[in-house]
Amino acid sequence: MDVDDVIAAICTAPGVAGLAVLRVSGPGALAVAGRVFRGADLAAAPSHTLHHGWAWSAEPEARRLDEVVAAVFRAPRSYTGEDVVELSCHGGRLSAERVLDALRAAGARLARPGEFTLRAFLRGRIDLAQAEAVADVIHAETSAAHRLALDQLAGSLSRALVGIENRVLDALAEVEARVDFAEDVGGVEAPPHVRSAVRAVAAELDALRRGSAWARAVREGVRVPIVGRPNVGKSSVFNALLGEERAIVAAIPGTTRDRVSEPLELGGVRVVLSDTAGLRETSDAVESIGIERARATLDESRIVLWVVDGSTPLLDADLAVGRALAGKQVLLVLNKRDLGAAVERRTVLDALSTAADVAIVAVSARDRSGLDDLRRALATLLGLEDAAAVESGAPRAVLAHARHVDAVARASAALERAAAAGDDDLPGEVVALELREALDALGEVSGRRVDADVLDRIFARFCIGK
Repeated sequence: MDVDDVIAAICTAPGVAGLAVLRVSGPGALAVAGRVFRGADLAAAPSHTLHHGWAWSAEPEARRLDEVVAAVFRAPRSYTGEDVVELSCHGGRLSAERVLDALRAAGARLARPGEFTLRAFLRGRIDLAQAEAVADVIHAETSAAHRLALDQLAGSLSRALVGIENRVLDALAEVEARVDFAEDVGGVEAPPHVRSAVRAVAAELDALRRGSAWARAVREGVRVPIVGRPNVGKSSVFNALLGEERAIVAAIPGTTRDRVSEPLELGGVRVVLSDTAGLRETSDAVESIGIERARATLDESRIVLWVVDGSTPLLDADLAVGRALAGKQVLLVLNKRDLGAAVERRTVLDALSTAADVAIVAVSARDRSGLDDLRRALATLLGLEDAAAVESGAPRAVLAHARHVDAVARASAALERAAAAGDDDLPGEVVALELREALDALGEVSGRRVDADVLDRIFARFCIGK
């Protein structure tokens, strides 16, 4: 991958603003920026200095483009680890675009999405997990997601994995030494203390994986559909949770014909609630479309709010909804508690016998009672008991990306195989092979071992200029 040319891009968002910032990076960045900037000799400027001047277009039709401030950052003490110049001009589309055109005419090419951060990774300024955190900081929509991304950017996950890799390396070194000197150690190539250490590391990785669902929920948000048969109060519960009238409420069955979605922040997680069409058999063509969309939303979700009319016994239509929730984490909302309770708990649990997890809360959407209990139950299903730790500011090592979870899972499995091979008195070479497999998997998180296709997928998420 070529990192020896000079790249440039506008780093700030388009539109009217006080300032716009353009970044130039590469071994010849000072020379390229110097052909555009007039006011000081950037090639002779010390690192981390600011210089006032003007940006000019290239000859032969040289003209003044805008008043700018040039910030000089010399390698390796820059964002990319290369020579970098950042030009701050007036905000707005024309000024920044004209300065960028001048930089390109002076020898820079337009940076690809995420290329500045990619160069920071390739130059060793940050590892791959930290590079991913840059995009996470930009895209964070809740305070918890922002805090989590900052922790990863600061290296909390990277430091934890380096410590784990060092312990695996210690085990590998001892196993390989015992293979080389088998006669001197009595042929015991993976002794009990090595196997114990390897299993301890595997357990630590499994603990990281257990927190990954919550971390990914914080980073990506969670979709939670509200389902049930018609006229049980789904839209009323939806409106009550949001605190505003977003869905139409009427006594006529089939009023909700399409999915209505709104975000709600709960414990730092962006929860997108979806009020869906009542699940039933119907000959109405339009309502049928809404019901199909409701079923599709249900299929895509792991957590579901199932609303029933708690003031009357469950109907066959209710039980049919319950049977459709197999494998889901279900929060059953017994609505209309202001009219009395008529639903038996055993009937509910029988209907949800194939669900992965079940919580039951009684509410009245009409008088807004029980909503705090509903929010707490939903937070528990989401695993938000960890949210307080994030908001406290304590750095946390978590796996917030599917790529990280997969790599750590493979590393943990390899460590378990290594320990099992030692238990079975297999040759030390077999144990060492599995330990190296674990190290390779962990190296995918940090980027120590990663291919170009993975890098392309990761940095495609970035905007141009970052």
